Amino acid sequence: MKKLFAIALKDTLVRFTSPMEWLFFLVLPIIFTLVIGSSTGPSSDDRIKMIVVDQAKNSLSETLITTLDASSSVLIELKTLEEATSTLDQKKISAVLVIPQNFTQQSLLDQKAELELRQLPNNTDALIAQQAVQAVLSRVSSVVDIANTSVAQAESLPGFKFESEIARQAFFDSSLKEAQTLMAESPNRIKEVKGNTKDSIEFDPRSNASAGQLVTWVFIPLIGLSGTFAYERQKGTLRRILTTPTSKGLYLAGTIFGQVLTALVQMVLLVLFGIFVMKLNWGHAPLALAVILISSALAAAAMGTMMGAFVKTEGQASGLSIMFGMVMALMGGCWYPLELFPQTVQQVVKILPTTWSMQGLLDIVLRGQCLTAVLPEAGVLLGFALIFFIVGIARFKYE
Repeated sequence: MKKLFAIALKDTLVRFTSPMEWLFFLVLPIIFTLVIGSSTGPSSDDRIKMIVVDQAKNSLSETLITTLDASSSVLIELKTLEEATSTLDQKKISAVLVIPQNFTQQSLLDQKAELELRQLPNNTDALIAQQAVQAVLSRVSSVVDIANTSVAQAESLPGFKFESEIARQAFFDSSLKEAQTLMAESPNRIKEVKGNTKDSIEFDPRSNASAGQLVTWVFIPLIGLSGTFAYERQKGTLRRILTTPTSKGLYLAGTIFGQVLTALVQMVLLVLFGIFVMKLNWGHAPLALAVILISSALAAAAMGTMMGAFVKTEGQASGLSIMFGMVMALMGGCWYPLELFPQTVQQVVKILPTTWSMQGLLDIVLRGQCLTAVLPEAGVLLGFALIFFIVGIARFKYE
């Protein structure tokens, strides 16, 4: 047992001789957790953003803007023409609607009223914005027709005459607002029904980020265990160990034990950060959490052991561990929710241990489940560990 701990301590001291190791061990995981946790998740308003430039600034343009603002398709923002042009040129927005100065009642009567819609080419959001504007124009056109009819009816009354053009415009504006109110209160001929089945689980981007970054930054170093084996094989350390009473099994056990123990410490620190800083529900089922963390660490360490049997140099091992770790983290749902992937991909990625690790961790922190719920995920992870360890140990080379 003393030799086991001695090997583990030696590997740990060697690993943390570089200050950069602390950056990858704790600093970067915390930074990525905070950044991803604050930038992902469903938006409170998923309408397409569109800028409106109101150069007319009259009751007609106000009606158009008000109706657009009530649209379920676009979310408008009023800006100057210069600001809108700059934003569109930088492709930060997909569409800009310009209401020119000649957008007036008279231009509508003369059928000369024009609007300018600037769009990004071949852009789906721009197409949605265009359709929304067309729908709103049809509704505004109906409102304007009602207001014009009101003005015409007033003028047709015997003995009635507007004192001035200003009075006529004021009457038109009043009729326009009244028509808009009546149109808004009119019953819908098509009734929209939404499903009322409630999802008992509400997605939390912070929980997904905490679990995902934990898996990402722990799997990569553990897969990098292959680099330790390759380095000592290159330096001849493994050959010298064979001349001592230390057996091959004891050496492998000590090296794997040390890396797994270090990974568990890292996991616990990230979990504590999630509990006390991000206020996440990590601590409600400590036994379930321990089972998933240990199973995940063993699966990753076993993969590193298997890779260590095939790589030839430390550099090769380092590159492959980062590549495999990042790809498995991405495809396993560590960076983006797995539900965003197509159904076929969701089924294929079940061959990755990161998928099962994320599933188990989210069952705990997001869904509030306990030990019995995570036993299937833990069983699959231990199955990965068993297969990888068998292959790695059977093919392991000491020279």
